[in-house]
Amino acid sequence: MKDLFERIVKDKGPLGKWAKQAEGYYVFPKLEGEISNRMKFNGKEVITWSINDYLGLANHPDVRKADAEAAAEYGMAYPMGARMMSGHTKYHEQLEKECAEFVDKEAAYLVNFGYQGMVSAIDALVTKHDVIVYDIDSHACIIDGVRLHHGKRFTYQHNDIESLEKNLQRAVKIAEENNGGILVISEGVFGMRGEQGKLKEIVALKDKYNFRLLVDDAHGFGTLGEEGKGTGFEQGIQADIDVYFATFAKSMAGIGAFFAADKDIIQYLQYNMRSQMFAKSLPMPMVKGALKRLDMLRTMPELKAKLWENVNALQNGLKENGFNIGKTNTCVTPVFLEGDIPEAMAMVNDLRENYGIFCSIVVYPVIPKGLIILRLIPTATHTLEDVKTTITSFSAIREKLEKGIYKRIAASMQ
Repeated sequence: MKDLFERIVKDKGPLGKWAKQAEGYYVFPKLEGEISNRMKFNGKEVITWSINDYLGLANHPDVRKADAEAAAEYGMAYPMGARMMSGHTKYHEQLEKECAEFVDKEAAYLVNFGYQGMVSAIDALVTKHDVIVYDIDSHACIIDGVRLHHGKRFTYQHNDIESLEKNLQRAVKIAEENNGGILVISEGVFGMRGEQGKLKEIVALKDKYNFRLLVDDAHGFGTLGEEGKGTGFEQGIQADIDVYFATFAKSMAGIGAFFAADKDIIQYLQYNMRSQMFAKSLPMPMVKGALKRLDMLRTMPELKAKLWENVNALQNGLKENGFNIGKTNTCVTPVFLEGDIPEAMAMVNDLRENYGIFCSIVVYPVIPKGLIILRLIPTATHTLEDVKTTITSFSAIREKLEKGIYKRIAASMQ
């Protein structure tokens, strides 16, 4: 019999095997200074394109004031205990009520973390008799939630409605045999590609296949639709989303998330989501801070307007300069390049050290081998000068990549 840790010591995993070269720089980097369009990295100022602060609320003076006042009044510990036992307050209820009203649903339920919440909600919503059909490019939280499912599950090709329908036909047969139901899961905005999920086309199939729809709108909430109400409003089908999910960690620059649905569904989740039943309640500063942020989404349309001014300038500028940004129709801006992981590391080092640009790098196994994504997250705090500098810098590093300069640099460091 082997020692359990023998495999772990020998096989670090597809990303872990690069830890020695990457840790502290490419992964687990340390950005310093106030959250903004420009921060410090390795002692140098860089334009930051990897901060999930779409509306620029992280350091807004009204937000910081609300957070500070709540922390001073309640501390970070209150309320202690899980919501069902001793951690329930009128402010948690108020935030749930306002979130539900904002996204036009009957009720809402707060969760402490989006990832944890999505995993647990999927587990609660289905039984072994039910079938899950989900987009193959779904976020890891959806994939991990589906892994807990003891029944059948099928993936459909990304945003491919024909593939979805074929899998729904398979799902119907199994659900009828098991006397179960069908749950379809899509993202409102796919966080790597930046494409909206084809929600309008998906809901058009509901009558034919009698499924329920769960939408993860982490990147759509606050950025799309009237007042930032999300992708369902952007596409005019919010009422057809059976369970709507959004996180406070993107547009609201906070911690926590919520599910919104009919009252019966939300009550079921309240009594059956294990991640919340057995977890400490969301601390009061985060709850009251979220109330302030939500109010700003409703009353300050200029934040979203400025965000989209920057998004359009960045994306149009990249396309005009010949960059492949895929099919994004949201704020998420992927720049697709070709190269291997060592080339990507050399290129990003150059970008950060010599051009003062800090953005996320995405490589295998998140995307197929041979591809590199430089993932940009525009915010309302960016400037048009930031955009111009970034596009000029990207043009320079693309030329080096195509000439094989980064491949030679990577080879010399091995």
